[in-house]
Amino acid sequence: MGVEPAKTGDDTAPAPPPVDAARTTGSSLLRSGSIMAAGTMVSRVSGFGRTVVLAAAVGTQLLGDAYNTANMIPFALYDLLVGGLMTGVLVPLLVKRRAREADDGRATEQRLATAAGVVLLALAAVAVLGAEWLIGLYAGGFTEPQFEVAVLLARYLLAQVFLVGLSGVLGAMLNVRGRFGAPMWAPVCNNLTMIAVGAAFLVVAGPGVEPADITRPQIALLGLGTVAGLLAQVTVLALALRSTDFRWRPRFDLRGSGLGEAVRAGGWMLVYVCCTQLGFVLTANLANRAGAVSAAGEAGTGAGLSTYTYAYQLFQLPYAVIAVSLMTALLPRMSDHAAHQRWAELRGDFLSGARTAAAAMVPLSLALAVVAVPLSQVVFARGATSAADAANIGRVLAVLAVGLVPFTVYQLMLRVFYAMGDTRTPAMLAAANLGVHAVLGTTAYLLLPPSRVVVGVAAGFMISYASGTLLAGSMLGRRLGGIGARALAGTLARLYVAAAPGTVAGLVTLGWTSPHGPMIALGATSAACLLGLAAYVVIARAWRVEEIRLLMARLRRT
Repeated sequence: MGVEPAKTGDDTAPAPPPVDAARTTGSSLLRSGSIMAAGTMVSRVSGFGRTVVLAAAVGTQLLGDAYNTANMIPFALYDLLVGGLMTGVLVPLLVKRRAREADDGRATEQRLATAAGVVLLALAAVAVLGAEWLIGLYAGGFTEPQFEVAVLLARYLLAQVFLVGLSGVLGAMLNVRGRFGAPMWAPVCNNLTMIAVGAAFLVVAGPGVEPADITRPQIALLGLGTVAGLLAQVTVLALALRSTDFRWRPRFDLRGSGLGEAVRAGGWMLVYVCCTQLGFVLTANLANRAGAVSAAGEAGTGAGLSTYTYAYQLFQLPYAVIAVSLMTALLPRMSDHAAHQRWAELRGDFLSGARTAAAAMVPLSLALAVVAVPLSQVVFARGATSAADAANIGRVLAVLAVGLVPFTVYQLMLRVFYAMGDTRTPAMLAAANLGVHAVLGTTAYLLLPPSRVVVGVAAGFMISYASGTLLAGSMLGRRLGGIGARALAGTLARLYVAAAPGTVAGLVTLGWTSPHGPMIALGATSAACLLGLAAYVVIARAWRVEEIRLLMARLRRT
């Protein structure tokens, strides 16, 4: 896969486990889907608010890069050492044990909770002790005060390794019980806590505080406050699990539990996660080095890891709210088709899902790319983030938005491989994508001015997904006897042509209104894009693009 930023606190809701289609009624799926969609929407909206407040509090320059680097490392460590096994191997294990064992898998759950607790606690302790080394791994080009602040923050924030792992375990146990609400809604508590912490820091420290000027109590406010947000999330999950009458009892008799077999089976998932994290180490270093130079320049603009991170949070919103809901509904069906070797039905579900997702993502991606700069200025240009800093966020967002469709199709293709029980191919694809992004990101760093390096890194990210989509599609086609690539390409071509009038209208309006300020530019351009959306629907229906109707029907059912 491409190089995604490590997860932050608003991205820690665990993915739902595989669902036994035979045991799940249509009405329960609809109820669960509605709960998940509503929780995802509120979580993402509150996560967006969290991002806005943090950008105002710490900015996108030296302090912002120090905080975001320190805060991403615990999630990167969790994903690297535990997270892949948790979502790709251990969660399906719980589902199977619950279905097959006389005690509904409770003994396995007790063993998992005990083993996970011990491993996560040890990992968190080692990480805190190695905070300086870990920051050095990700923070190429940091100034001395910036490095010291990042290390101090990391000594607080690395405790999150334990909490995010515990959140994953609790969420998995709730999901296998059919309790989807709490895992989707718990991150909202985290986000609201962080909004309060960011606002408090802005009041106490003031806007634009530099690493050389920040005090130890202010660092403690940021560090402990961030940990408190994740602790609130874990508390909600623990209370929800307790309401199911689950009571944890330590069990260290792991022999015969199946955990060893599950860990061994997760080898390819580990390769996949390693490629992702190696890519993030590269991205963080390139962005941090360029950001330090850009912040020290005459203009003094933020163009480092924080700029990339905040843009990525906005980029993820349409994908998380729309595409993830579609994929969550499709995965159980595709898994059932694969289990019974119904390859034609599996191809049909993939093609239907890809077309339906594209029907939503094509106009959204183009509209987001058009309004990216004024949107970012209206949203982020306050507190420690200047208008120029916010404009850089917008430029990165525009590049990411253009690649939203291949990003979405690629993620759906990965789910087809997982439905077939194949973790090896996604790992190989991740390695190929890492190579593409490494070459393009490094080239951007060497050739572009520091204030534009992060834009080049984002472009490399998107190109890696586009190339990955072509490669994954070729592999799936050979495995399934074709995936309808020609039909999908034809649909995409019609959708982009249908979206062209709105895109042109938005660009022209943006050019006319930009001199009058970001608020007027955003309002007028958004209005033009909305009119273009109406034209998009009319044109697509005139061309009998069935996916428009299917999309509306799916959204009504969610």
